[in-house]
Amino acid sequence: MKASLYCVATPIGNLADLTERAIKTLTMVDKIYAEDTRVSLRLLTHLGLQKPLVSLHDHNETARVAQVLTDLEQGLNLALVSDAGTPLISDPGYHLVKDVAAAGFRIIPIPGACAVVAALSAAGLATDRFIFEGFLSAKSAGRRASFTALKTEERTLIFYESSHRIAGFLEDLITVLGAERELVIARELTKLYESFYRGTAEALLARLQGDSDMQKGEFVVLVKGANAILEQASVEVEAATVLQILLEEELSVNQAAKIAARITGQAKNKLYRQAMELSQLRC
Repeated sequence: MKASLYCVATPIGNLADLTERAIKTLTMVDKIYAEDTRVSLRLLTHLGLQKPLVSLHDHNETARVAQVLTDLEQGLNLALVSDAGTPLISDPGYHLVKDVAAAGFRIIPIPGACAVVAALSAAGLATDRFIFEGFLSAKSAGRRASFTALKTEERTLIFYESSHRIAGFLEDLITVLGAERELVIARELTKLYESFYRGTAEALLARLQGDSDMQKGEFVVLVKGANAILEQASVEVEAATVLQILLEEELSVNQAAKIAARITGQAKNKLYRQAMELSQLRC
């Protein structure tokens, strides 16, 4: 049989979450491609394993593809792991997996821990339909633009966020989606200080601002979907908000109108005139 690439899920905190199958796979493979070799070395040391480790991250993934294909052609079985959780879920590996599949090699998932699924399973929000958005922009304007595009989305929304941006994330969410939108914040999943916080966006922001411990760690933020499609008047306000954000990012009037049309579904010509008016007001 041809050699294979195994996408191995690793723990997101609690080492006991590593599956028996994942351990057997890591024991069997000839080489491991890891997002951060230092992190993966600690896991291998915990398991008593010694394996060749090669870095594969956002900055070198494209360059690593040829090396991986060569390894597979030589009959080596390989594992792909991220620092925590399931590979490719807000982690590198998409380009590699796509090219390995195109080359005809078998790709075998070894399922396990995944923060988005773990958070959703315990949140108490609708689970039948949901959207995973991962990490939004580090900039406030970019986050607000993303929230605006999702304002009428009726499915549960799921985001990842870091400790140094969580307060700004909630502030921008309130600005666009409203203070009363229902949220669940999952912090430090599977770790010693795992916590779930439930309430309105406004209440959770106030709680976070008053509790320094709540601002520490890694976060999954789950947002209840919109109750119904907004009325036309609200859509007009949404379009103005999108245009304002895009113009603040110093896009041209034409670029702002084009992007706003894609987000809101409104006519570009109409949005162009509106952007011109907003641009003149800013002068």
